[in-house]
Amino acid sequence: MTVDQADDVAAPAAMGSGRSRRPAALHPWPDSPAAAPQGPNVPAPVPANVPVAVPGLAGRWPAPHAGTPRTARRVFPAEITAPRAAREFTQLTLDAWGVSEETGDVVVTVSELVTNALRHGMEGLPQPLPLCPIQLVLVGHPRRLVVSVTDPGGRAPEPVPSDPDRFFEGGRGLLVVGAISDAWGWARLATGGKAVWAAFDLRVSPPSPPEATRPDPTTAPDSPAR
Repeated sequence: MTVDQADDVAAPAAMGSGRSRRPAALHPWPDSPAAAPQGPNVPAPVPANVPVAVPGLAGRWPAPHAGTPRTARRVFPAEITAPRAAREFTQLTLDAWGVSEETGDVVVTVSELVTNALRHGMEGLPQPLPLCPIQLVLVGHPRRLVVSVTDPGGRAPEPVPSDPDRFFEGGRGLLVVGAISDAWGWARLATGGKAVWAAFDLRVSPPSPPEATRPDPTTAPDSPAR
C-alpha cells in the first residue's frame, strides 16, 4: 500500500463526506479492485430513520498530488491503550508540523479509527495476534491532511447508529468520522486486512497586506535642501 503521495480527496458530496462539497478525481486503491465490494457479505442499507454516517468510499483512495508530503507512521499492539497512544502520537506530530487548525477533529478521527480497528479488526483471527497489528499513517500537505489506519481484519467498516456503549473508551465510530472529516473511505489490501482513511482540508490563510510605512514621530523631519 502506497500512501506517501495521497492528497486530493475523492468526490465527497456524492459518496461519503461530512463537510466538503468540492468534486475531485477518484483513484482506485493500488492494492484493491476499483469496484466497490459486492455480494452477500456487503451490509444491507440502513433504514432512513436510523442516524448513521454516510457510506465511505469503498475501494478508493485520495488522488495523488505532486510533490513529497510529510509522513509519520506508528504501529500499535492490540491493547486497550492503543487509542490513547494514537491520539498522543497524532497530536505530537501535528504540533511538530505546525498544524494549528483542525487538530481536534483529526485527533478524534484517529482515536475512532484505531478503536474500531481494535474492536473489530481482530475478530476471527488466529491466535496469537501479531505483535503490533495496527498501523497509523499521517500524510501532510500544506492544504490537505490524510490519516490512515490499517488492521489485519477483513470485516468491512460500516456506519452504525449512534450508541455510546458500542465501542469502549468512548468510541463513537464512523458516525463521527463521517461528520467531522471532509471525506473517508476504506479498501481491502492485497496482503490481507484493510485500511480506513479520512481526509481533512486545511484552510490556507491569505497573506497579510503590507503595513503602510508611517513616519517615526520621535525623528525630526529632514530640513529642506537649500
